[in-house]
Amino acid sequence: MISNPSTETTVASKLEALLHLQQIDSQLDEIRRVRGDLPEEVQDLEDEIAGYEVRVSKFDEEIAGLNDQIKQRKQAGKDADGLIKRYEEQQQNVRNNREYEAIAKEIELQKLEIQIADKKIREAQYQIEQKNNDISGTKQRLEERKKDLDNKKGELETIVGESEADEKKLMDQRAKSVKPIEPRLLTAYTRIRGNVRNGLAVVEVKRDACGGCFNTVPPQRQADIISHKKIIVCEHCGRIFADVEVRGE
Repeated sequence: MISNPSTETTVASKLEALLHLQQIDSQLDEIRRVRGDLPEEVQDLEDEIAGYEVRVSKFDEEIAGLNDQIKQRKQAGKDADGLIKRYEEQQQNVRNNREYEAIAKEIELQKLEIQIADKKIREAQYQIEQKNNDISGTKQRLEERKKDLDNKKGELETIVGESEADEKKLMDQRAKSVKPIEPRLLTAYTRIRGNVRNGLAVVEVKRDACGGCFNTVPPQRQADIISHKKIIVCEHCGRIFADVEVRGE
């Protein structure tokens, strides 16, 4: 059977384009590997700091509310004290015991109001004290995390600065390299990369084994890969075979 040269060339060019993309992505992976978990650590610290700041703001609002309550309770106490004085003056001019007892009851009620107001004021003051302690502890942790963030950002900026030019160059190359790859293949490539730990979606057969999972590739399958008549994937890991490595004699 005579093979179709145009088909062979097309498949070979597809595999070559995929292998080139893989080489670029592997270099980008290495740059990002050097950064390690620093970007995530920076983001986590920023989120934690934002949480502490929200907590402090909430405490401040609660303290403001408690201070308003204290102000209202103090005013209520003053109003009750004013009524007591007025009732006491009225007691001096009562005409009988019934009026005297009625006014005395009102005085007792106002005294009770003062006691309740004083109790509520003490409770609010205690809550304010506790919340101020919480604010103090939260602000201390906040300052510690801000220092940690500054350190992590410094580390990250240093590493990014060292590799920024290389990364930009590779990203430009990548943008060009994906253009000739048909969407179906690009989607499969991206999916495979996402499913494997080392990010290798396109590999060569090396020493009779898959360059990704290292399982043995039979001779007949290697011959099919070399022929470039169709795109062949590893039956064990699903990676795309670009070629078979040529070994020296």
